[in-house]
Amino acid sequence: MNYIGRLLSGVILLAAGLAGETVKVTILATTDLHGHIFPYDYFTQTPAAYGLAKIATLVKQARREAPEAILVDAGDTIQGSPLESLYQAFRRTGKLPPGVTIPERALGIDPMMLVMNAMRYDAMVVGNHEFNYGVRNLEEARRVARFAWISANTLASGPNTKGFVPYIEKTVGGVRVAVVGLTTPSIPAWEKPENYRGYTWEAPVEAMKRLIAIWGKNKPDLVVVAAHGGINKIDGRENFAWQVGEVEGVDAVIFGHSHGEFAELFNANTLMVQPKNYGASLGKVEFEFSRQEGGKWKMESRRGTLLKVSAATEADEEILSLGKPYHEATEQYLSSPVARAPVELSAANGRFEDSALVDAIHEVQLHYTKADVSLSALFNPRLVVHAGPVTVREAAALYVYDNTLYKVEGTGKMLKAALENAARFFESCPTPACDTGNLLNNNFAGFNYDMAEGVSYEVDLTRPVGERIRQLMYRGKPLAMDEPLTIAVNSYRAAGSAGYDMFKDAKVVWQSTEAIRDLIIGYYGQKKLLPSQSSNNWRIVPAAARERLVKHER
Repeated sequence: MNYIGRLLSGVILLAAGLAGETVKVTILATTDLHGHIFPYDYFTQTPAAYGLAKIATLVKQARREAPEAILVDAGDTIQGSPLESLYQAFRRTGKLPPGVTIPERALGIDPMMLVMNAMRYDAMVVGNHEFNYGVRNLEEARRVARFAWISANTLASGPNTKGFVPYIEKTVGGVRVAVVGLTTPSIPAWEKPENYRGYTWEAPVEAMKRLIAIWGKNKPDLVVVAAHGGINKIDGRENFAWQVGEVEGVDAVIFGHSHGEFAELFNANTLMVQPKNYGASLGKVEFEFSRQEGGKWKMESRRGTLLKVSAATEADEEILSLGKPYHEATEQYLSSPVARAPVELSAANGRFEDSALVDAIHEVQLHYTKADVSLSALFNPRLVVHAGPVTVREAAALYVYDNTLYKVEGTGKMLKAALENAARFFESCPTPACDTGNLLNNNFAGFNYDMAEGVSYEVDLTRPVGERIRQLMYRGKPLAMDEPLTIAVNSYRAAGSAGYDMFKDAKVVWQSTEAIRDLIIGYYGQKKLLPSQSSNNWRIVPAAARERLVKHER
């Protein structure tokens, strides 16, 4: 046998020897961390079963079993917690609040990037909340990250705009793995144009198909999508994960944005997994491959699990140490006094009867917008504000999200439609006496239940969905459906999310440049006094339903 023959024979024998080889690929994932490093609720000052300090412990445990595990995050990372909000405000203004100090060495790096660098993340998807503080803050955080920020459908459209890497590729035991980032394209509906200037968004499904076409025959052995978008099987614009899972060539989708949790969901052959937000669980997605004749890899199995954080999960000391300067500065800020409460105010029943704490939000929104009507939900039903000094912490706890404030033009019909949508939070009474059955709709989140100020009305639970808002009065008269109104709503509602599509195309006549939470702190910092009682402008009927909710459903 000549030299060439012996060489070919050796290659054939090598390939045959490799056939039957198996490799396991492990991907670890978080999503919607929203700046949560410490296992601590800043608003209640109590321990919490979430945060990167605890996730780091789970990551280390998983890496002991799978040293080559790929660690990714599905976005909404540098916004949310008071810790991250304080730092982002400093990056934007160059100033810290009075009495707040952070060591000089800590001022130069975003706390989430510092911690994620230490945890050796491989990639992070660009989420919609990454744009909350503008492109300059976004770029500063990306600059210090030692891992890729990925998004295949976020496109640089400006001459000075830096594009994002569409995907990362790793080789694990010979298996080529691509993790593709996709971002909800609804950002222009939520953000001020200056906050995303220089970027446009391609439809996620089209971006995924385009990428697979570019790969062609060179497509990686495993294609995983990390998607900042939840599941909506009917309308996949904002929440597109299901539709991307149907794209030929996608093997798994790890998704976020909607703050849900799925250990393992299958869309035909595509595995779908969603870890819990704030770092309350770590997604673990495992694939097993076998080597075929000719050297190609075949996927034999795939499975998703969630490693859940609990009170017993140890917090990683290195991560706590890295986050300590930011944590201490946050506590300084939140503990400073801003106003007074004349009486103790509790939010416990604030979704079942009018509350002075919700009215405190309305007061701020009406003050800044000069609107006819204000809509707001109660975001923190556990909140209790004691009589006496009110700290920044307590004022901020009224509004735990970073939504901004909009004033839109509408009508009586639009307002009634919004209140009917909100009333889906309740189930209809199964009996005339409302003495049996569940009165809460478990498929409608309480933070989407908006209440109104500027009108009076009843929510009649003896009526079916869509016909519950009764006695709707405006300035002492029944509200006409064609009555022109200006309405104060948050940025999430203005985008038509959570069923509030009546606002999606409404004319915006004013919007804030600050988060509603910051407007609350600023307003009561000037006024110095919270309201002592509610206006009692709305109620649930019949009384039996209201009493049951107050007593049993809180």
